[in-house]
Amino acid sequence: MPKAGTPREVELMVRTTCGSCARVEAQITPVVSAAGARLSVRNVDHDRELAMEFGDRVPVVVIDGEEFSAWEVDDRELAEELAD
Repeated sequence: MPKAGTPREVELMVRTTCGSCARVEAQITPVVSAAGARLSVRNVDHDRELAMEFGDRVPVVVIDGEEFSAWEVDDRELAEELAD
């Protein structure tokens, strides 16, 4: 958990060949923005360590370094997590 006043960091792990990654990015972008958090999209195909960790198990949402969800994201649950 970041210090008070520090925006939450949301990372979306994707792959170039992932069909649902773009859908999830479009889905969560307004939720992350509304929460005042920062979203970064990381393509695991471009990072050997991330590729080993996540492989084909994408999209994965990571919040402040902790995995939040894989494959599907519930907008309400994401918003609640970011509000905490």
